[in-house]
Amino acid sequence: MPITIFYIGFQVALPPFDNPLVRQAIAYAIDRQRIVDQYQPAGSLVAKVFVPPSIQPGYNDAAEWYPFDQEKAKELLAEAGYADGLDITLAFRNVVRPYLATPDKIAQEIQAQLAEVGINVTLKQMESTAFIDATAEGQEGFYLLGWTADYPGATNFYDYHFAAETNLQFGPHFPDVVENIRAAGQIADPVERQALYDKVNDLLKEYVPMIPVSHATSATAFKAAIDGAHSSPLGNERFSVMNPGADTIVWMQNGEPAALWCVDETDGESLRACEQLYEPLLGIKVGGTEVEPGLATDWSSNEDGTEWTFTLRDGVKFHDGSLLDANDVVATYVAVWDAASPNHKGRVGNFEYFTAFFNKFLNAPAQ
Repeated sequence: MPITIFYIGFQVALPPFDNPLVRQAIAYAIDRQRIVDQYQPAGSLVAKVFVPPSIQPGYNDAAEWYPFDQEKAKELLAEAGYADGLDITLAFRNVVRPYLATPDKIAQEIQAQLAEVGINVTLKQMESTAFIDATAEGQEGFYLLGWTADYPGATNFYDYHFAAETNLQFGPHFPDVVENIRAAGQIADPVERQALYDKVNDLLKEYVPMIPVSHATSATAFKAAIDGAHSSPLGNERFSVMNPGADTIVWMQNGEPAALWCVDETDGESLRACEQLYEPLLGIKVGGTEVEPGLATDWSSNEDGTEWTFTLRDGVKFHDGSLLDANDVVATYVAVWDAASPNHKGRVGNFEYFTAFFNKFLNAPAQ
């Protein structure tokens, strides 16, 4: 079952995408079924909402997105004041990702589909890291992006994309969307959580900050001689359990890592490399999605889940021979969490993932 989402994004504060009628018109003008049938791998699904069917709670099969309706698209464009046509630019990176098999071809397909309703699209191909930075900063009004789950939970999809203060790819956040996402993330009961995520899905359809296109399948290929080869649904294959039968392992991926201090990165190319270098408190089982011990041997929480206690593994050493202790774990979190820390630095410095899941920094400067 795919655990990805490919979407067409809008920065809703940039003209002409600040007009919701324009966004709705484009939603009606995109034939998502054709894109899946012609350009995504076999087994891919047309998306109804932002999360794939395997994410429960979160996904609701009863939900519906805007149908493909060119006449409705033209009607909305005319209502928005663009009866004589509209010129826009579509930004993308020509990098194959688990959610997007043929970015250049799909960009051309979208260009052709929108031309049929009077929208002239100029394609803007960008270098991968520059594209990720520009979209996260809200500089691109119309773009192709997607997501492969870091873990199989709705918070990994909704919180980062629509409630993280440092992720501005869709423009200013919608307060009611953020409110429901935050509330759902604090509730354990699946029925109550689903009710909140249904509200989120309805609001995202109303506001159209993006068009969910597909949940795509993907594959990882290895030479037959690789012992321990495996494919992960989360894209986090672990090199340490593989043996190439030589002193060197050769890995080919879709782009260069932006950096190797990945608490400040969001692209899969960087994260895959960093997963080989750093070990977390908890990990994911090889080739699966289940949580397993990492640097922590066991863990527990209080009744409301606001405090967690981790017991560290004994005898863990850094490369210089020094022993890992609780102070090292605290120092790692402080470097990201405390904006006043001298170690609160990164390639960009906005630490998008952290604000998605923990909301705010300590000692953040006033806006």
